[in-house]
Amino acid sequence: VRWMMYWIVFALFMTAETFTDLFISWLPFYYEVKMAFVIWLLSPYTRGASLLYRRFVHPTLARREKDIDAFLVRACECGYETALRFGKRGLTLAATAAVQAATKSQGALAGRLRSFSMQDLRSLPEQA
Repeated sequence: VRWMMYWIVFALFMTAETFTDLFISWLPFYYEVKMAFVIWLLSPYTRGASLLYRRFVHPTLARREKDIDAFLVRACECGYETALRFGKRGLTLAATAAVQAATKSQGALAGRLRSFSMQDLRSLPEQA
């Protein structure tokens, strides 16, 4: 449970840090403070991740649990429908490409056979 709390808090920190890093990375000792914060989160003596998770993350998730569940259900349904739609579209494109390739090659073969005269065809050696 302790590691779960750490990774959730760390993931939230990294997400926030991605955006704020552009604006505050010029501050003196920014990287040292960031490293100290990660060590504070990780340390078994300070239990920073557990503290932040229990005080901020868990109450927020508990308050919005129904919204999150509804969003996940909609995402699963939309994902399934999208996968079916793209699968059908992909199969249609593949079938169309196969039919076009077959008709082009058949047309090329017929054109090549038409280019020979009957005299040319008679002069070909017969195969046993």
